[in-house]
Amino acid sequence: MGIKEKIKANKKLKNLIHWMLIPRNQARPRLWVKWFINPFIHHKGKHSSIRYRTRMDILPFNKFSIGNNSTIEDFATVNNGVGDVFIGDRTRIGLGCTIIGPVKIGNDIMLAQNIVLSGLNHSYEDLSLPISTQGITTSLIEVDDETWIGANSVIVAGIKIGKHCVIAGGSVVTKNVPDYSIVGGNPARILKQYNSETTKWEKINSINKL
Repeated sequence: MGIKEKIKANKKLKNLIHWMLIPRNQARPRLWVKWFINPFIHHKGKHSSIRYRTRMDILPFNKFSIGNNSTIEDFATVNNGVGDVFIGDRTRIGLGCTIIGPVKIGNDIMLAQNIVLSGLNHSYEDLSLPISTQGITTSLIEVDDETWIGANSVIVAGIKIGKHCVIAGGSVVTKNVPDYSIVGGNPARILKQYNSETTKWEKINSINKL
């Protein structure tokens, strides 16, 4: 049994390690973790920038990486506490965005402002317990290369957005988005798709949902 498995199997030891990494009832890691552990185990690509006023709730027990020539702008929050977060090359995470793993973001992605990508959901089914004590579920969000997500959009857990897509501002994406699609609304619907035969972006009937 490896060290990780031994810690998980021992509740007291697990709680102690957790307390050493994160203050009680908090999501942000302790400063010693941020300064002396994360820089050595998480990958930051060449010429990438994480702005000073970004909140990086990054912990060592899950993965985080950002590729080359990418930027996370001020006032964004990135959290890998319940799932890995991967950000590709030449990708920009805009002002005030929130990314909660598990999330995989590809190359040449543009995220505008105040977008939420959360791979986390809270359990709620037991009426005898507050929702806050019922645990969580996670499901990977994937955003393929060359996609642009407009401001104030929400991408829910388990969604895959295809290559070279546009998500209109204010959209709530609750179903997978095919490659080369433009979607918008709440819930988001396909508005246009690229037709390789006509080489044009063509409108889709507005009643068609994803």
